[in-house]
Amino acid sequence: FNKSQKQYKVVGTAQGNYTALQQKIMAAAKSRNLPTIAQTTYTTVPDYVKNGFISPLDQYMLKGDDKMSSSDLKDIYPAFLSSSKYQGKYYSVPFSKSTRILFYNEALMKKYNIAKPTSWEDIKKDADKLKADGIAAIGFDKSFDMEFEGLARQAGNPLVSADPLKANLDSKKTLTAANFIMDMVNSGEAKTAGEDIYGDKNFTAGKTLFYAGSSAGITNMKQNAPKDFKWGTMPLPSYKGKKATELAGNDIVLFKSASSDKQKGAWAFMKYLLSEKETSKWAQLTGYVPLRKSAVKSADFKKYLSANPTSQAAVDSLGFGFQSTAFIGFSEYRNDLLNAVDAMLTKHEKPDQALKTLQGQTETIIKTNK
Repeated sequence: FNKSQKQYKVVGTAQGNYTALQQKIMAAAKSRNLPTIAQTTYTTVPDYVKNGFISPLDQYMLKGDDKMSSSDLKDIYPAFLSSSKYQGKYYSVPFSKSTRILFYNEALMKKYNIAKPTSWEDIKKDADKLKADGIAAIGFDKSFDMEFEGLARQAGNPLVSADPLKANLDSKKTLTAANFIMDMVNSGEAKTAGEDIYGDKNFTAGKTLFYAGSSAGITNMKQNAPKDFKWGTMPLPSYKGKKATELAGNDIVLFKSASSDKQKGAWAFMKYLLSEKETSKWAQLTGYVPLRKSAVKSADFKKYLSANPTSQAAVDSLGFGFQSTAFIGFSEYRNDLLNAVDAMLTKHEKPDQALKTLQGQTETIIKTNK
């Protein structure tokens, strides 16, 4: 960006991880020393708006000389654009995004004569062929919260609905999804990563046939899987006849404290990152997904996919991607959600009890922040 024009200069500062980034932003806000822009998960936007940290982007994004055209906006995948909006205004732009995908072990599929699953129900059936040899059909990360949210959506409701804001954590449909996963875990058909945090170790060690993980983990898999380990990727299968995959990653926000000139420069940089050429380039260099449909269709990206076929599944998943409903107090809710999953896994709490507790906690968060 700095080489592409002479008017603005972006100076980047890196933080180690999401948590460190969040702590840095909150500390900078207290000391009134915020940068012009920052990466953040879109779920922090409601809290930032409540605290008066960030400016809506509409005045730059939808108006003025440097706005985005309607064809630009239509070109960005709808799930990315809709999660940038809060209370009818754009407060962020998408940047580093990943999808949940299914990794598969080619040798085990061949050995046990197992085809690529089209549904989660198929995976459950495949488990019978593997049980005697102590192999789980599917591996999850330490927490299966993202797969759980996907299955709940496929069963018929989001964990938290957006309009009006409503918790559905103890609904019949949510419970169906939780029971489906926990039945597989309890029977040994599914395996969680435990202290490993991510399920790739169990997967590359041949302890699970499939692994439901982030497309952002493909680069890591290429680097760390044994050289003779043959694996592939595919979109997550359907459940109850519907497809869904949770999208994750960072957006970019603009802080209110920045001067007018810096805000204009920040928007120029955001728009540059959203361009077809740059989102394709960023995806190829990082393993994240392109934000635009035109970038996915570009000759350059098609060439990249033919050389890196394991990246195809993430792109194929974008059409049915979703993002969690963001609301004030989301980080507290997410901690409660992770605790509920942990209670089911390690404390052997029944799903209906764990989700009843989570429903109460979430209702309190929503009510407190009205």
